[in-house]
Amino acid sequence: MDKVSLHEQLYGGHYAPSPIKTIIEYVIIFFAMFPMAMIVNWIILPHNIVSGGLTGICAIIYYATSGAFPDTFALYGGSIPVWLTSLVFNLVLLLIAYFTVDWRFCVRTLFGTLTLALWYRVIPIRVTPLIDDPVAACIVGGIAFGVALGVVMANNGSSGGTDIVAKVVHHYRDISLGRVMIICDLIIIASSYMLPLPEQFMHDGITAQEIADFKTRRILYGLCMTVSYTLSVDTMMNHLRRSVQFFIYSQNHYAEIATAINQTVNRGVTILDGTGWYSKQPMHVVSVLARRHEAQQIMRIVRDIDPNAFVSQADVSGVFGKGFESIGQ
Repeated sequence: MDKVSLHEQLYGGHYAPSPIKTIIEYVIIFFAMFPMAMIVNWIILPHNIVSGGLTGICAIIYYATSGAFPDTFALYGGSIPVWLTSLVFNLVLLLIAYFTVDWRFCVRTLFGTLTLALWYRVIPIRVTPLIDDPVAACIVGGIAFGVALGVVMANNGSSGGTDIVAKVVHHYRDISLGRVMIICDLIIIASSYMLPLPEQFMHDGITAQEIADFKTRRILYGLCMTVSYTLSVDTMMNHLRRSVQFFIYSQNHYAEIATAINQTVNRGVTILDGTGWYSKQPMHVVSVLARRHEAQQIMRIVRDIDPNAFVSQADVSGVFGKGFESIGQ
């Protein structure tokens, strides 16, 4: 029986990123998880906010078990820490996903899960929030959380949680991933209404109306943060995934330009045969799809080889396939 290489095991013989690129992506994912954990421990938990996703579930458990385990979790005020619940829930979900979705998806998600749990454990929970005003905290924290999550996703990473749930549900039901995640977030945030009032907000003579108002505000803050980081991560992903399309018209140097782009920028090139209608002469057109940040490099190559070339550059909202986003993503 022939031996199967690790490359074939992981990618089934299809295109795979270079090892160096993969290592860089893992390093970026590792450090991008830091601000995500910082926002939870310095803004969300001190403000007693419940956001969407698995973070919200972990926060609910953290608030609900306050003082329940004074000896075991004395460092966290007797509450079950977020890092522990996050780790346990994600490992269970990953085990389910391993047998139902795709084990390759589980590899990076496991790394992201372990990294996030590590940062939750390392970063101390503040007694007073980093930003005092809860509305400003939700907006600023949500934007920062979304940017960090966008960086993780742009490097093919995942923080787990409802991402895994959405993948599993989508595997069995024809429901979009986004819709599953929105439903999960709404259920999690709404369930925070059942939590008791935190001790620091209790005072003599507090009325039932004041308690109801606090719980309602907690739900609104959770929605505000979830909307903030959702819009932020969408904006981040759209910016990072922006691509450009080039049509390069060069009569005598099209082959040199195509080879230079292929070897220097490492992008595929297509040669189109055309005819100049004015000159009635045959024309070769170099067609290239590339990332936005690679555009200047391509223009420099064209300028150095054929300064008289005619170049058309256009923004492309999405490119899917080898070297870009997965068609199924």
